[in-house]
Amino acid sequence: MKVPFLDLSIQHQALREQALAALASTYDGTRFCLGKDVETFEENFSKTLGYTRTLGLNSGTSPLHLAAVIAGWGPGDEVIVPAFTFISSAWGVSYVGATPKFVDIDAKTFNLDPAAVEAAITPKTKGIVIVHLFGQPAPMDALLAIAKKHNLFVVEDCAQAVEAKYKGTPVGILGDVGTFSFYPTKNLGGCGEGGALVSKNDAHFDQAKLLRVHGMGRRYYHDQVGFNFRMDGFQGALLNVKLPHLATWTARRQAIAAKYIAGIKLADVILPATVDYGASVYHQFTIRHPRRDALREHLTKHEIGTDLIYPVPLHRQTCYAGLGYAEGSIPVAEKAAATCVSLPIFPELTDAQVDHVIASVNSF
Repeated sequence: MKVPFLDLSIQHQALREQALAALASTYDGTRFCLGKDVETFEENFSKTLGYTRTLGLNSGTSPLHLAAVIAGWGPGDEVIVPAFTFISSAWGVSYVGATPKFVDIDAKTFNLDPAAVEAAITPKTKGIVIVHLFGQPAPMDALLAIAKKHNLFVVEDCAQAVEAKYKGTPVGILGDVGTFSFYPTKNLGGCGEGGALVSKNDAHFDQAKLLRVHGMGRRYYHDQVGFNFRMDGFQGALLNVKLPHLATWTARRQAIAAKYIAGIKLADVILPATVDYGASVYHQFTIRHPRRDALREHLTKHEIGTDLIYPVPLHRQTCYAGLGYAEGSIPVAEKAAATCVSLPIFPELTDAQVDHVIASVNSF
């Protein structure tokens, strides 16, 4: 039995007729940059997930850039970023000339370790980028208490955590600014690039909206140096088709994860942790094993796709070599990078495929 790590074609084929009709409507209406389709998606996203307002953007990286501008970070500032995440979590910090201060993660959840955050704060620290990694909400009470104590601006990177909640509150509005990605592989993925920004602070949201379109409050009058971060109409139209299915897809991801957690019995394997303050939406199901590479080869022989997410922590990336982090300086993140492997967990997996993954892992 073949089990691909991810097969987007199944979902897209099921929605093909509806998606093409939506694209045709956008095409015929020449609603190519922002416009009705994007506005409708912003309204639907807010209503569906519990946000006051949503700003549609052209990628998941752009809202992180906007958040850094809104925070006022710049040269000489340090911003705390988890060492174990996708690189774009640090890009906004670097784009404005600030310095990412990479810190370690909790050994069980992959998310920021509050103790490591507190230890990393210096007089130069101006903010924290909190990543809800793999769909698991981060420990927001502890992290927000640290931010309040030190007057730090908080960005929530929710790229992998759409529909996740922390103690009943949607992630993204617990901090100052929340950011999302609609890259095709995400839980709510478009057919190209896309992203969004949310905030409970009207001034932050309004500034982001101004910056999205060249800092232009009214046509040809530019109040700030801005960007071209507009979501295109086709992505808005496609996301409107997909959004009503998100709850069903999330429930299926959680059901698959529950089967994995109950069924995988391999010695020395570390399964994703569950927490009492919010359920993961399982963008990834990432396990750890001391013989990760051999396990991955074993699964390949059983025709099971896997991926290494992420094999190199951020403080060891070549682009940040100048920051001077030595090997072993952020040990938990480095161990996670060396031992993690992600199993298939997209909603269209069949129970038989999930059972095959479980049996194959256990037979290693």
